[in-house]
Amino acid sequence: MKLFLGLLLVAGLAATAQPGRANPALQETPLFEKQVAAGELPPVAERVPQEPLVVDLAARERSVGTPGGTLRTFITRPRDVRYMVVWGYARLMGYDQNYDLRPDLLRAVDNEGNRVYTFHLRRGHRWSDGAPFTTEDFRYFWEDVALDPDLSPGGPPEVMLVDGKAPKVTVIDEVTIRYEWEKANPRFLPALAAARPPFIYRPAHYLKQFHAKYVDPKTLEPLMAERKARNWAQLHNGLDNLYNNDNPDQPTLQPWVTVSAMNSQGYELTRNPYYHRVDAEGHQLPYIDHVELTIAAAGLIPQKVTLGEADLQVRSISFSDAPVLKQGEAKGKYRTWLWSTGYGSEIALYPNQNYNDPAMRELFRSADFRRALSLGVRRTTINKTLYFGLAKEVNVAPLHGSPFYDPALSNAWAEHDPDRANKMLDALGLQERDGDGTRLLPDGQRLEIVIESAGERPEESDAIELLAEMWAEIGVRVIYRPLDRDILRNKVYAGQSMMPVWYGWNNGIPTPEAPPVDLAPVEQTNFSWPEWGQYTQSNGVAGEPPQTDVAKKLLALFHDWEEATSEEERREIWHEMLEIQADEVFAIGLVSAAPQPAIVSERLQNVPEKAIYAWEPGAQLGVLRMDEFWFAP
Repeated sequence: MKLFLGLLLVAGLAATAQPGRANPALQETPLFEKQVAAGELPPVAERVPQEPLVVDLAARERSVGTPGGTLRTFITRPRDVRYMVVWGYARLMGYDQNYDLRPDLLRAVDNEGNRVYTFHLRRGHRWSDGAPFTTEDFRYFWEDVALDPDLSPGGPPEVMLVDGKAPKVTVIDEVTIRYEWEKANPRFLPALAAARPPFIYRPAHYLKQFHAKYVDPKTLEPLMAERKARNWAQLHNGLDNLYNNDNPDQPTLQPWVTVSAMNSQGYELTRNPYYHRVDAEGHQLPYIDHVELTIAAAGLIPQKVTLGEADLQVRSISFSDAPVLKQGEAKGKYRTWLWSTGYGSEIALYPNQNYNDPAMRELFRSADFRRALSLGVRRTTINKTLYFGLAKEVNVAPLHGSPFYDPALSNAWAEHDPDRANKMLDALGLQERDGDGTRLLPDGQRLEIVIESAGERPEESDAIELLAEMWAEIGVRVIYRPLDRDILRNKVYAGQSMMPVWYGWNNGIPTPEAPPVDLAPVEQTNFSWPEWGQYTQSNGVAGEPPQTDVAKKLLALFHDWEEATSEEERREIWHEMLEIQADEVFAIGLVSAAPQPAIVSERLQNVPEKAIYAWEPGAQLGVLRMDEFWFAP
């Protein structure tokens, strides 16, 4: 997997699937034929860009589809409508099936040494309401949103800053815009392809209606009262939801447009008549006309699937549901495929080095303590019990498919060796035990580790139950507490959670060009060191700077990666950071590459039987290109 950014003085990236190929003769979408005939909607030739992105289905052994149909899937909360933005995966830049980075919404990008980026838009591209998508939408975001202290009190997105400095943004014409930094910003393009990108553009024609620069705030008071907004800025931000996807009035560039009201108990989405992708026979994508999101309790979703109530379901089902799902195939008229998860670990424990209690914090900052805990895990038992031996019994590390995959990294401190673990814990001054064999801290308190989870995955609770028995063998008592996801995060960030359990690294298949954010204290969301990450992320405004030598070393290496001028330099930095991570065991992985069931209707075509289901890179279903799925008659 090579990231096609290049390091030439100017690296031009074209987005057409077959460069130089003429656009195909366009065919009108059946759903829109009546509206076009009535003059309510322009014909397809006027709806797609002058240079649409022509997808090459044959190159990926996919078939040209038939437009139409409704895809049904389940979500668990109203806010989960945002996953249609994740899965729809219309991005300025996007990963292809090989995890190579390509222009998508953009026609092309000129990259000068990762410091100057010139974006070329597709002439004639339009928002879902038919308004032109131009550089004015980028200018509006930058000048009127990112730099407006009322709308963005924290300033521009962190990825737009290099050493705290913003880029020079120059609008060249309606389809060309340039971003120029004083120093290289290699994180910029990968960020645009993320599952949750920064969205550095906004539908200016829509949002200007709510901006004090363009309208008298007094005229907005009735709408502010209706939406219970304190001021115009809160009103604007509440309606500006390109990621949340719950404002049906806001235009989008995604393949499907939300048409249901905010906070509905279910959502209906319909195809975007101005979408920018077409197939080689001239059909405008997406093939599927409608998507229905039905809200259901997570525990009921597997049963509903077996009754044939979903056409595609991956979220909210797990490997423990596989037997029931397999048995229901005939009745539900679907296929059960086993994909592989793409996290650095399916289940990982994070000793919180910013935990508030001084005694436990000191232990969590000890590499030998973390290593001993890892040696106390019998991963074979967890794998056989939870995944029938189909997962990998390794620590947190890059997976197969990453150029950094190395068994030495995966297996570091991953063998089950309780004798060695006990000796290491004894050497740390924890040799005293109470009557039931639990070790005592120097102050006489029992060595009890509270493990907290988001309470969303039965595999986690089952794994912790097994882990409690294993760690009892090395004198460590485990207390397990399932929490709400938001409560868990807030406790971790406040230093109140001792050892949260979560997935291992979001990006389990990294490349040299991928920012090593999981390996260094640069983001608050890293449960190993949330306060140190917050300090870096906020440029010192919040949190605290790293306190250990190894964390400082990783942060320095991260900055070296940012300033590297060649792929080879970045590759070497990645290797060094991975070796440190493997030896230090900042996160204790239990198993990796776990099987993930995917339920696919018998009629649904172009869905791969084998796939990696990962948040990063690829946005879960996004890299699989849902807009190319279609229903056979």
